[in-house]
Amino acid sequence: MANNLQDAAIALEKAIRESNEYQSLKDSYDKVNADPSAKSMFDNFRNIQIQLQQKQMSGQEITQEEVDQAQKTVALVQQHELISKLMADEQKMSEVITDLNKTIMKPLEDLYGAAE
Repeated sequence: MANNLQDAAIALEKAIRESNEYQSLKDSYDKVNADPSAKSMFDNFRNIQIQLQQKQMSGQEITQEEVDQAQKTVALVQQHELISKLMADEQKMSEVITDLNKTIMKPLEDLYGAAE
């Protein structure tokens, strides 16, 4: 039985890689990485995200200055056409993954009942 599940997971991985959403995301990601200015802005944006997430997960308070800096960075990257497209494609892929996760978790939800 476990082999069947693993085979299904491998088939799902392949289907994800072949999906329009993934292909669009990959294309956008490649374009951002091929543009030095976009790559630098995007890397900076990701680093700020990671730093804030790490602080939050470790229970450290995020300062207003850090929030302001993050908001300025988000506004800046959203103005860059390549990065904006990448972020939209990331959102679409995230929606696909969320939908897949709901489907995958359905047997456990049926077993235990939906969280109330």
